[in-house]
Amino acid sequence: MSMALGSPDGEEDTVMSAINTTPLVDIMLVLLIIFLITSPVVLKMIVIKLPAERNQVLKTKPENITLAINKDGDVYWSTQKSLVEVKGGPDELVEKLKLVSVMVPQPEVHIRADQQTRYEFVGKAILAAQRAGIAKVSFITEPPPHGG
Repeated sequence: MSMALGSPDGEEDTVMSAINTTPLVDIMLVLLIIFLITSPVVLKMIVIKLPAERNQVLKTKPENITLAINKDGDVYWSTQKSLVEVKGGPDELVEKLKLVSVMVPQPEVHIRADQQTRYEFVGKAILAAQRAGIAKVSFITEPPPHGG
């Protein structure tokens, strides 16, 4: 530690313009110690198991059903435009899905929706699959680009 004394010639003291950072460092070290002590206590209060992320490769089977929904809510059944429009009511889609839900093994429904599709249209398609008795509904997404 150093101490500032007056000038050796006995002249008037000049104003010291340097900032004393010692109190700041002391406070930061005390806060660091407090956080290091209290963080394990806080983290061990609730024991939960978080779900693990899995990325499964899509296995395309000929009996799988692909429903594509564009941003206007039009439904396409296996890449051909269906007469069903989800925004008008999913009853016709339910009937078409009921016909395939009785097949053994039951086909999966894969939903591909445009990025700008309203959630309402996707929700109605999921509801239609649920009402038809389809056990497995999945979403097809675009994988993130590699390299950032």
